[in-house]
Amino acid sequence: MRLVYLSVILLQLRHISVIKWHEVNENKRTIMEQVEQQRGKVLPAGVDGDTGGRIKQLFEHYKLSTYEANNRLGYSRTSKLYKVLKNEVRPGYETIVDLLASFPEVSADWLLMGQGAMLRASAADAAKPAFTLQQVVRGDKVVVVTVDDKGNENTVLVPIPAQAGYSMAHNEAVYLQQFGTYKIPGFERGEFRAFEVAGDSMAPTINNRDVVVASRVEELRLLEPGEVYVVVTAESVMLKRIKNRLRASDAEVMLYSDNAHRLPYGMETRDIIELWRVRGYVTSYIPSAPDITVERLWDVIEQLGFDRGEVRRHLIENAPSDAPQ
Repeated sequence: MRLVYLSVILLQLRHISVIKWHEVNENKRTIMEQVEQQRGKVLPAGVDGDTGGRIKQLFEHYKLSTYEANNRLGYSRTSKLYKVLKNEVRPGYETIVDLLASFPEVSADWLLMGQGAMLRASAADAAKPAFTLQQVVRGDKVVVVTVDDKGNENTVLVPIPAQAGYSMAHNEAVYLQQFGTYKIPGFERGEFRAFEVAGDSMAPTINNRDVVVASRVEELRLLEPGEVYVVVTAESVMLKRIKNRLRASDAEVMLYSDNAHRLPYGMETRDIIELWRVRGYVTSYIPSAPDITVERLWDVIEQLGFDRGEVRRHLIENAPSDAPQ
């Protein structure tokens, strides 16, 4: 009796196992059919299957790694994006919404259907530089300048790190495109270039990290003696004062520093690639309270009808050769 009972139980267990086996196989078959249907599914009109490729292109445009993009979208796992980028799975509705919310300038038509440009028109216009490059004639040279949308020339700022390559590439469009352009009050018309000052050779007049705004001197004979100039040579970009008027036949020019510890020296005029006359400067240096005695002396000079600038220039030009410059 006991053996019969056990036999019945074993038969029932075998029957249950057969049923489970059929259920598992049926589930596998259903999953496989769903996968095949997904692969062969007809997409809506205009929608293609390369959304993952465009998402990859989007990340490349913004120079984002998959990890960085994952963080920007707020996902905790990178596996989701990896599968989308490899086109193993199609991005879901939530992923598309997240992408368009995180990159509002991206066109939904481009992302979903590959139609049109990646960036919407307003975003594409904003991405364009606010200037264009033009070639103009300056004296006997053809030079590259930047102009705004109205055709007015911009002021290009050349920072200290970029001045090492300025001598060689100052007239190349690709080189100038990397710099910021500005509209400085009082310097709206004409060609101006701004240079960040390195060193203290012109202190205390102009200090380190000040920015001078200068206009191009087309010919050496046109320079004004006593003024400060940006002198560009093959080796450097320097800020110096030129005291003497030059003639076309002069082979040398003397360069002076306002810093009393810097001695003047001569340079061959043929070594000068560009010359810019300083018209103004921007500084973060705020001078201390002026010497009262000196200020009173200047007041007396002005009361006598003399211009302070002219008196200062006269003193510099007529100073003894051994006087501090």
